[in-house]
Amino acid sequence: MNARMPINEQELSERCRQQDNHARKVLYELYAGQMLGICMRYVGNREIAEDLLHDGFLKIFTSFDKFTYRGAGSLKAWMSRIMVNLSIEYLRKNDAAGQSVEIEELPDTIADTTEEDIAFIPQEVLMKFIEELPAGYRTVFNLYTFEEKSHKEIAAMLGINERTSASQLFRAKAVLAKRIKEYVRDADR
Repeated sequence: MNARMPINEQELSERCRQQDNHARKVLYELYAGQMLGICMRYVGNREIAEDLLHDGFLKIFTSFDKFTYRGAGSLKAWMSRIMVNLSIEYLRKNDAAGQSVEIEELPDTIADTTEEDIAFIPQEVLMKFIEELPAGYRTVFNLYTFEEKSHKEIAAMLGINERTSASQLFRAKAVLAKRIKEYVRDADR
């Protein structure tokens, strides 16, 4: 097989389907950082996220027969779904979504944050705030916000009821809003 680097997503995916190790290496080098970010967003622990990343790539490499190229971005989207599903499976096995952790007293309402407050905070700081959420809050927040799942879908995925999903989301938003306000306040000093 020709050893040249695949020039596009479709060619890269086809070569991976043919078990071309060079293409697999290129795929890993291109996407490992982004996929690790997804795992980190869900599990909040780098060591566990790295384990999930490696498990995810093994699953990706052995599942190319199930992948259908549907245009630019479809390969990344497919791999992202695999990483999200592995992360959720890990959390479900460890009952992370069902655990609620008290983080001080939560207010009845969510602190007002503005677009300017959020824009002021570097993205890596916002992602760190999300990573620091308790596992249940973080999982529901990620599924609702980034994967655009409904509470009904989240409940089915995590084996919880819809009200628990809504409650976890509310608490996640309350904690994040509080952290954003504190960050902005501290930066103004």
